[in-house]
Amino acid sequence: MKIIPSRLALSLLAVTIALPAFAQTVATVNGTAIPQARADVMISEQKSQGTPDSEQLRNAVKEELVRREVLAQEARKKGLEKSAAMQAQVELARQAVLIRAYLQDFVKSHPVTDGEVKAEYDKIKSQLGDKEYKARHILVEKEDEAKSIIAKLEKGEKFEELAKHSKDPGSKDKGGDLGWANPAGFVKPFAEALTKLEKGKITTTPVKTDFGYHVIKLEDSRPLKAPTFDEVKGQIKQRLEQQRVERHIAELRGKATIK
Repeated sequence: MKIIPSRLALSLLAVTIALPAFAQTVATVNGTAIPQARADVMISEQKSQGTPDSEQLRNAVKEELVRREVLAQEARKKGLEKSAAMQAQVELARQAVLIRAYLQDFVKSHPVTDGEVKAEYDKIKSQLGDKEYKARHILVEKEDEAKSIIAKLEKGEKFEELAKHSKDPGSKDKGGDLGWANPAGFVKPFAEALTKLEKGKITTTPVKTDFGYHVIKLEDSRPLKAPTFDEVKGQIKQRLEQQRVERHIAELRGKATIK
């Protein structure tokens, strides 16, 4: 006799076929199943960091999840999850995961275009100009101190020796040497004074900035070789995405009712 499956049996079969994606487990620890979805998340994270998918990786993830479940069960036996501090940490962790998912979705749905990246590259390149400069400086607190240093330099004292009295901890022990840099990397008054100097010359008057008073010496200059668009487009795109995210957060913050 030919057996024809009932509608109920067929329905149960359909459910069974549909369940594995959701109900599949990695392991069962003391009767508690560890969902495959957890392993998938961990494997995905490892792959995003460059780890190739392999049986070894999957076994390592399984072992880690088992270890976590064993420890989590012991923590629950002690009632540790009931403390206010622990609940606050769990909520913060949950919130962090949710925020990351939201921001990833925002970046995906508000993509930075190649045109925007190229426009930003052209803007940065124009701001950089076509030269970079090798300079030294001495930074002091008062204008009279800077004038005194300039007078000593004009009498032949060495810049490197006088730089030992500089307030700039990053350059004072290197004779005031700032290395090769583009003027765009300096505050405006400093950059303007630097680009007006001739090779080997020092500023004849102190240069005032928010940091104090500077005495600047231009040692050399050379044509600036800017990186190509292809070399930096990834960095620029990432920066534009971050700026877009920050603006979005500021907009949401501005619309929120906060008491």
